[in-house]
Amino acid sequence: MSDEVVLTVQVNGERVRRLIPASRTLLDLLREDLRLTGSKHGCDVGDCGACTVRVDGLPRLACITLAAEVQGASVQTIEGCGSKEAYIVDALDKHVASQCGYCTPGIVLCLASLFDDQADADEAAIREALGSNICRCTGYTKILAAAREAAASRSSA
Repeated sequence: MSDEVVLTVQVNGERVRRLIPASRTLLDLLREDLRLTGSKHGCDVGDCGACTVRVDGLPRLACITLAAEVQGASVQTIEGCGSKEAYIVDALDKHVASQCGYCTPGIVLCLASLFDDQADADEAAIREALGSNICRCTGYTKILAAAREAAASRSSA
């Protein structure tokens, strides 16, 4: 069995082809190899959500995902967000829902995935979608208010 694999993946719309160690995590590939540092090292065991990215449109914890598992997939990091996700960032800013900002990329990507699937997501769906994201600063009240506003703005658009 080889210790290295050839990985071909789309990252934020750009094709990436690399020879990587088979044990390399997606988070390490993104941060160390591609210098996309928006996804954060938090717990390294999949508990905090700071490393959340989207793989083929779905939230994925990059710290517990081997890079080889996303072979041929499309990966979106916070750096790949643009005008399509701006309404989420605007709502978070309006509600001052980010203090240190460490958790914000994961929250934005989880909400983007939820709202792509359910434009009119209710409180229960929002809470479930954000259930894997830990914020140590805000206490969630402002994050949930921002998410509700983002959902309302998305469903009325």
